[in-house]
Order: sequence, then structure tokens, then C-alpha cells
Amino acid sequence: MSSIAGYDSALVTLTADVASTYITIRTFEDRIRIARANVEIQKESLRIANVRYNEGETSLLDVEQALTELAQTEAQIPGLETSLRQAKNALAVLLGVPPARVRALLEGPSAIPAAPSQIAIGIPKDLLRRRPDVRQAELVAASQSAQIGVAKAQLYPAFSLSGFFGFASSNVGTASLSDVFTWGSRTGSIGPSVTFPFLNYGQLTNQVRAQDAAFQKAALAYQNTVLQAQKEVEDGLAAYLMAQQGVARYREAARSAAKSADLALVRYREGQTDYTTVLTAQQQLLSVQDNLAISLGNVPQGLVSVYRALGGGWELRDGNDFVPNDIKEAMAKRTDWGNLLDPANHQTPTQDQRDALIRAPDW
Repeated sequence: MSSIAGYDSALVTLTADVASTYITIRTFEDRIRIARANVEIQKESLRIANVRYNEGETSLLDVEQALTELAQTEAQIPGLETSLRQAKNALAVLLGVPPARVRALLEGPSAIPAAPSQIAIGIPKDLLRRRPDVRQAELVAASQSAQIGVAKAQLYPAFSLSGFFGFASSNVGTASLSDVFTWGSRTGSIGPSVTFPFLNYGQLTNQVRAQDAAFQKAALAYQNTVLQAQKEVEDGLAAYLMAQQGVARYREAARSAAKSADLALVRYREGQTDYTTVLTAQQQLLSVQDNLAISLGNVPQGLVSVYRALGGGWELRDGNDFVPNDIKEAMAKRTDWGNLLDPANHQTPTQDQRDALIRAPDW
């Protein structure tokens, strides 16, 4: 059961990583779009600066400043495209497919996923118990607790009833080996026995103590897992809520920065200000729009963190076998697995199976 919880925990991590990587891809795509749009704006500013310089209305300094700003913005795009390619490759690894298939999956609208403004997480205590890693730590502690009883059982006397039955014969005297299977050649014995380990009682007592110490370690690990889960939920909720507030502020800032950049360019075209004003306004526009894209991506990233912290994603295995059919077919061709690959042997044991003293072998 602990192994199944570990499998579910891996599913939670995988699902969250896929969602987070997808959001990262869409965020980089939006940032690249913003950078390219600003490149076009800065090209227009450079054109105006060249026109004014050729007409003798300004100095070469304005042209050089415009060129510098344009080159800096264009230089950011290759770095963003590299990060985008790396994110797509990471998604291919998570999905277990070649990068070419990921590119096909990502075709179409490339907007950053929109997260709901509010989420209902229910009762945190109940939700935290659904986390696979919390269940796994709990089951490990329960298993180790049972080991204390196993060790204590070695301290008490053990009673057993044993015996044997068979046939025996020889060729000594009047006996003959041919009589070995006759009823008269039968032999056997039966009797009780008792074992009391008083000579190594101290060693067995220390084994109980060692198992108890191991249980205490497992219990503390379980408590620490619960505390870590609570921390991750609180961190995810804080990131989600703060990102929403950041988006609202950056939207206002982006509107103001776009208007300021337009006004600065108009004033520069009419000769009412120098190019430094245009340069500052366009740099602010690029920075604010880029931060807005990052903040828009942080909102669904925060939501993914909340779902990860609450253990969402392991439900994907419901109704599915742990081992895919194509893998089972390949394994069956190599080795005789009997019925061990049947889905019935990969499910959580029922209460009757757990309580049974004798269990038939799976093979």
C-alpha cells in the first residue's frame, strides 16, 4: 500500500510538472511577442530620428540612442527563444515523446492559461490526508509499528507440534529392500516441542528497542511530511493571491506606459522634447509589458502549486492499470510472468486480504 501511495505521489509530481512547464512555454511565447512588438515600435522611433537628423533638426546622438535601444531589445529575443525551446524539450521528456510531437501539440492559440479568480480548497485537514506522500509516510509508520510486535513475539516461548510419516527398510537379516513400500515397513513419530530463547533474551530485547526507535523515526517523518504539506499549501495560496494582485497593478502600469510612449514619440516628432524622453518611455513600456506577461504566468503557476500541494493529479490512475499494455506485452515475451501482470494484482489489498493469515501465492 505504501508503494501504491509512492506511485500516486509520482503522478502528482508529473502532472504538476507538465502543467507548470506548459504555462512556462506560453509565458515565454507571450514575452517574445511583446519583445517583437516593441522592436517594431523602436524601429519607427529610429526612422523618425533618422528623418529629423537628415533634416538637421537634431544631432546624431538621437540616432545612435535609437539604434542602441533597438539592438538591446533585439538581443533579448534569442535568449527568450532559447528558453522557450528548452521548455518545449522539457515538456517532451515529461510526456515521453520526441520534441517534434510537442511542437505539433502546441500549435494553435498560444495565450497564457487563465486561472479562476477564486478557488475552493475545502477543509485543509481532509485534503492533506489525500496527499499521496502523506499517506505513504503514514503507511510506513504503521508498517514499522507492526515490526515492534514482530520483534516482541520473539521474546515469548514458541510451541509447535511436529512429526513425520514414511516407510523404511533394509537388507539386513531377514529384511528386504523390496519390502520398503509395504505397510509393515511404515514408520513415523509425532510430538510437541517448546522453544524459549532465554540464552539470547538480551539480544532479542535490544531488537525490540531498535524497532521502537525506528518507529519513532517514522512517526516523526510522518509529522514532518504533514508540516511540509501545510507549508506548501500556504505558499501556493500566497503565490496565487499575490500574483493576482500583481497582474492588476501591472495592467494599469502597462496602459500608462503605452500612453506615455505614444505621447513621448509624438512630442519628439514635433520637436517639443529630446530623444531621451522617448528612450525612457519605451524602455519602461518594454519592462512593464514583460513584467505583466510574467505576472500573468505566475497566476496559473500559483494555482498549479496549490493543486500540487493538495495532492491533485493521482486520480489519473483510476480505472487504469499501473503497467501499460504495451510494456506488459514486451515483458511477457521475455519472461513467464504468470498472472503477476494481471491488473487485479496491482490494486490496493482489500481489508479481507489484509486480515487473512494465509494468502495464496500470486504465481
